[in-house]
Amino acid sequence: LVLELNQVIIPAYGTVPDQQNLHTPEWADFDDKPDSLFFSDGQRRIDFVLVYEDESKKMTHKRSDRKKQKRKRQVYESNLINNGLQLEATRSVLDEKLIFVKVHAPWEVLCTYAEVMHIKLPLQPNDLKTRDSAFNWFSKLFRVDENIIKPEQEFFTAPFQKEHLSNFYVQDKDTFFNPATRSRIVHFILSRVEYATKNNVKKFGINKLLDTGIYKAAFPLHDSSFRHPSTDPDCPSERYLLYREWAHPKNIFKLQPLDFIRKYYGEKIGIYFAWLGFYTNMLIVAAVVGVGCFLYGCLTKDNCTWSQEVCDPNIGGNIIMCPQCDKACTYWNLTITCESSKKLCIFDSFGTLVFAVFMGIWVTLFLEFWKRRQAELEYEWDTVEYLEQEEQVRPEYEARCTHVVMNEITQQEELVPYTACGKCIRMTFCTSAVFFWILLIIASVIGIIVYRLSVFLVFSAMLSQHISGTEAIRKYLTPQTATSVTASLISFIVIMVLNVVYEKVAILITDFELPRTQTDYENSLTTKMFLFQFVNYYSSCFYIAFFKGKFVGHPGNPVYWLGKYRNEECDPGGCLLELTTQLAVIVGGKAIWNNIQEVLLPWVKNLIGRYCAAARSEKVVPRWEQDYHLQPIGKLGLFYEYLEMVIQFGFVTLFVASFPLAPLLALINNMLEIRLDAWKLTTQFRRMVPQKAQDIGAWQPIMQGIAILAVVTNAMIIAFTSDMIPRLVYYWSFSVPPYGSHSSHTMKGYINSTLSVFNISDFKNASKPFSPWFGTQTTCRQVYRDFRYPPGHQHQYEHNIYYWHVIAAKLAFIIVMEHVIYFVKFIISYVIPDVSQKTKSKVKREKYVTQKLLHENDLKVVKKTMGKIADKIIKGVDSTFRPKAE
Repeated sequence: LVLELNQVIIPAYGTVPDQQNLHTPEWADFDDKPDSLFFSDGQRRIDFVLVYEDESKKMTHKRSDRKKQKRKRQVYESNLINNGLQLEATRSVLDEKLIFVKVHAPWEVLCTYAEVMHIKLPLQPNDLKTRDSAFNWFSKLFRVDENIIKPEQEFFTAPFQKEHLSNFYVQDKDTFFNPATRSRIVHFILSRVEYATKNNVKKFGINKLLDTGIYKAAFPLHDSSFRHPSTDPDCPSERYLLYREWAHPKNIFKLQPLDFIRKYYGEKIGIYFAWLGFYTNMLIVAAVVGVGCFLYGCLTKDNCTWSQEVCDPNIGGNIIMCPQCDKACTYWNLTITCESSKKLCIFDSFGTLVFAVFMGIWVTLFLEFWKRRQAELEYEWDTVEYLEQEEQVRPEYEARCTHVVMNEITQQEELVPYTACGKCIRMTFCTSAVFFWILLIIASVIGIIVYRLSVFLVFSAMLSQHISGTEAIRKYLTPQTATSVTASLISFIVIMVLNVVYEKVAILITDFELPRTQTDYENSLTTKMFLFQFVNYYSSCFYIAFFKGKFVGHPGNPVYWLGKYRNEECDPGGCLLELTTQLAVIVGGKAIWNNIQEVLLPWVKNLIGRYCAAARSEKVVPRWEQDYHLQPIGKLGLFYEYLEMVIQFGFVTLFVASFPLAPLLALINNMLEIRLDAWKLTTQFRRMVPQKAQDIGAWQPIMQGIAILAVVTNAMIIAFTSDMIPRLVYYWSFSVPPYGSHSSHTMKGYINSTLSVFNISDFKNASKPFSPWFGTQTTCRQVYRDFRYPPGHQHQYEHNIYYWHVIAAKLAFIIVMEHVIYFVKFIISYVIPDVSQKTKSKVKREKYVTQKLLHENDLKVVKKTMGKIADKIIKGVDSTFRPKAE
């Protein structure tokens, strides 16, 4: 690859040419054809557009700076022309300071760089017969009309070679390289052409020129307006078709035209929408089962015995609960939690257990079937051997290659940007920076916990909970609820602020790390960002699920945080309802925030830009100027869309035992997300530079890790966060003799047996409540589920036999549930192959055809040539040794 790049690109390098030797673009006026995609001659297609501000009209920089910028730009454009590109400059219609430089790649340049970049191109039409699926008739109802968007013809492809041009399927030189491939080749050249040399270090690439402001924009053109087809009859108006048949809200229930998306935007965007569509379709099954479990909880909540006991004035009404904080809090009645106990019955039911087991299996099916679908797309989109053959070194990496090392494979010297020691230093620094930011998030989580502990005292004083009180608001707004909701909102705000800051830090760290290829760069950044986001988004949920209310002691001997703040306690029904609240706030708030950030802001910016342009002029505007006023795609492309969806995938799988409706909310969100992302790409943003992608990159192993972790978290939520195991232990063991007094298994008496008794005379002075004691009772009950011996027992306030039964049952449940689900996951992974037999056959057929056309033809030519040479040699030998005729 290095040799090929040297042969093609390096001739443009060297000393900067003199002013009089610089090549300059052709100049042409706008021809009043707003939909034209060609130079002024109407023959040469515009493959890329560069935009700069006329240096002579700039007023914001010093004159010397303007001259330097102009010089760099002129050198760059001259070197582009030296590389074979053709340039045409046109002044802006709306702003005379702007100059648009249109770039065209001739046939010879496209062929040369297609070979350098190992781009796969058609050899011959695919002759394999395809069998329609049994469900083809059903899926046809949801597919785009084939008369509107015609299916792409399938070809066998091979990496392009100029010397074998006759073997490729070239019917028309103008259409052999489609617009996406042409733009990709031109961007490859733009990224590697030099514009200056300083201290023997070459400076090159359009990205640096954009960063320094020499160029204001660089982008390929959309082929038409999204509102109406192009006026050019030869233009396919693919952007208009994509908007009408894909991005428009009316298509929300239609399947996506993935091949058409890939053709227009490239494989990288195509694979994202293929994955998102596949994930959304799989969510339908999970959502149906989740809704079923939720309805089961709703239908059975009226039969929830323990909730009835809480609400019963003769049972819950006679149970006085101990204060939940020191001094400021008062005694309160258990019936206050009646409403929350009813809600808890919906989520803390047998259906939740069934759904948690189902989701552990569902996530495996999703990942395995996606691998098969991804393998099909790799073949259909010619990315099977992309990473090994096609992917190029990043220009930023090439620019830093100054150290000579020996390649272990080729045993030849090659240039690298750093030594082994330098690489270790970089990796150590980057790892340390990532861990520092993760620790910073943990510190913020601890801050939220301290807030919860301290503000609970305030809400307890404000929302006074006297036993005799009858305020209606107390049924819904308890100190626990107020603390939980405000803490969730503050946690959400902290998460969003840290996201914005760490986003920039992660990019800086990855730039410093200097990965070799774009895939390496994105995978490295993905890992860093996800580690951060994982801790940022999930830490508060992990705290509520597995730590809150687990280490609180008992009323006479509470546990304190930092020696000052008394540890938080869960409601009598556990922390499951609070975990559900936390998930709803974060997932809902995140969806709203992302939609505002991703859709509303670009729309408002474009709206303002259009109004400003309309106010200046009513002139006809060319296509390149219309596209310039759209929003630019960020350097990371769809990275944040992937991140958003994988974080959602984590919420759907990791904590689904606490919220069975999560898949339904995710399904609704994703159906909108697909169309919003499509609408955003087709209407609000400039056309992205088409890029290759073999798969979804580092997101695949990340999702596999989440799937493994989800089994553990859901098992632990059911065991430690929900109240299911204590209820089952009571039902089967402690409701009947020898521990219980009932004649048959029942849930009656559960509440009374699980809330431990505490003698109010045993309160320490530091925690004794200020409020007076109402009534004649001398005891109160612990707020959370606790199993301790009563006062007066020889082991008073120590854990009783019920506690150890429950602990044993919880541990047994976790072990059994994990092993069963992991075993099923293993069987599913083994049974479902990653690549279908049909795809394997297609790959083998393509390799056979490639070998036959490209290699066997060469052998025939060699044999034919060698045969002629052999005949000549034999004739020469015969004439030498044949005796002369007498």
